Amino acid sequence: MNKLRHKSKTTNNRKTVKRKSVKRRKSRRNASKDLPRWLFYVLSILIAVVFLTVFFYFFIRPYSYRWKPCYGQKAYGVCMPSGDYIHGIDLSHYQGKINWNQLDDVQQGPFGIRFIFMKASEGGDLEDSTFRANFDSARVHGFIRGAYHFFNPNSDPIKQADFFIANADLDSFDLPPVLDIEKKGDNIQKFSNDVRIWLQRIEEHYRVKPIIYASYKFKLKYLNDSVFNSYPYWIAHYYVDSVQYQGQWKFWQHTDVGTLPGIKEKVDLNVFNGSLYDLKSMTLKKDF
Repeated sequence: MNKLRHKSKTTNNRKTVKRKSVKRRKSRRNASKDLPRWLFYVLSILIAVVFLTVFFYFFIRPYSYRWKPCYGQKAYGVCMPSGDYIHGIDLSHYQGKINWNQLDDVQQGPFGIRFIFMKASEGGDLEDSTFRANFDSARVHGFIRGAYHFFNPNSDPIKQADFFIANADLDSFDLPPVLDIEKKGDNIQKFSNDVRIWLQRIEEHYRVKPIIYASYKFKLKYLNDSVFNSYPYWIAHYYVDSVQYQGQWKFWQHTDVGTLPGIKEKVDLNVFNGSLYDLKSMTLKKDF
C-alpha cells in the first residue's frame, strides 16, 4: 500500500512539473506575441547596424587602404609612396629561406631595393634563426645591411644590449643598430628608463646613435620625450599615402604586404628619407 501511495505521489509531482512547464512555454509565447512586429524589425535592424559598424571599425577600416585605387606607381604588389626615396625591406625568420639570387633582380629599376634590415635578436637570449645566413648573404649580394633587436620590456636592458652586440657582429658600412619597440610592459616609467639604458649602452659601444623603430602612435604616447627625439626614427605607419608624424624621421615602413622575388612570404617595405649618399653616410665606421 505504501508503495502504491509513493508511486501515485511521484506521478502527481511529475504532472505538476509538466503543467508548470507548459504554462511557462505558453507565457513565453504570449510575451512574444505582445511584442509588436514593427518593434521586432526595428530592434533587429538596430542590432545588425551595430554589428556591422563594429565589424567595419575593427576589421575593415584599418586595412581599407589596401583596396584604394592606386593613383601613383605600383610595385611589389602595393602602391608605392610618391617621392624621391631610397627603398628597402626588413626580414626575419617569418620570411623563411630567401633565394638571394632571385632577390638580386630587385636592386635595379625605379624602386630598386638598396638596403635590408634583419632581425638579429629578441630579449636577452633569443637569436633569430635566419639572421646569420641572411646577414652574410646581404653583404655578398651588395645590399646595404642593418640589424635590429626586438625589445622585451620584461628583460634586463643591459643583458639585451650585450646579447645584441654579441650576436649582430656589425661591421663597417653597416647601418646603425635598431631597437624595435612594440611592447611597453606594465610600468611605463621603468619601461622608459630601460629603453634609455639600452640605447645608451649601444651608443657607447658603437659610437653612433642607434635607430628607434616604433609606430608613430606608440612613439607619441610612450616615447614622446626630447631624449628619444635625438635618435634617428624609423616610423611604422601602414596604409597611408604619406607620413602623418610631424617630427623628423629617417625610415618609413609603409606596408607589411609587399611581394618580392625570392621571398615566399609577405615582406615589409621601407623607404629612406634622403639620398643614397645620405644613407651610406649613416653607416658605421669600424672604430669600435
